[in-house]
Amino acid sequence: MTLSNTCKAAIKAVIYLASKHHDNVKSTIKEIAIEIKENEHTVGKLLQSLVRQGVINSNKGPSGGFYLTDDQFNQPISAIIFAIDGKNVFNKCGLGLEKCNEEHPCPLHFEFKRGRDIIEKLYRKKLVSELCASVNNGEAFLAY
Repeated sequence: MTLSNTCKAAIKAVIYLASKHHDNVKSTIKEIAIEIKENEHTVGKLLQSLVRQGVINSNKGPSGGFYLTDDQFNQPISAIIFAIDGKNVFNKCGLGLEKCNEEHPCPLHFEFKRGRDIIEKLYRKKLVSELCASVNNGEAFLAY
């Protein structure tokens, strides 16, 4: 199971917004793109998608920007993944087959499913606020 590059950028963007949450700071597309080292156009599109899906919020105007509410700050990482890559991301075949399942498995099905289920559980359990904390205290980074 692999996340799309857009999804990975979205996760980094949301964690970056979370790092500004307690200061009530709104961030611009350009600022976010610079901080997570992603293309500004890509970041703009993914942020708009996240706003439409309710994962983040935005305000327009001179004092506008992107930000998180308290509920969004405490949402699981899976909310971002589902918004960008869709709800079926954790059901895909390890070999990319369209109709891989328990009755008609690919050669990797059962082993891949175990690993995929562990990763899904991690993303459903980990909250944006938890990942933000490790960035804020310098233990983890969003860009290299």
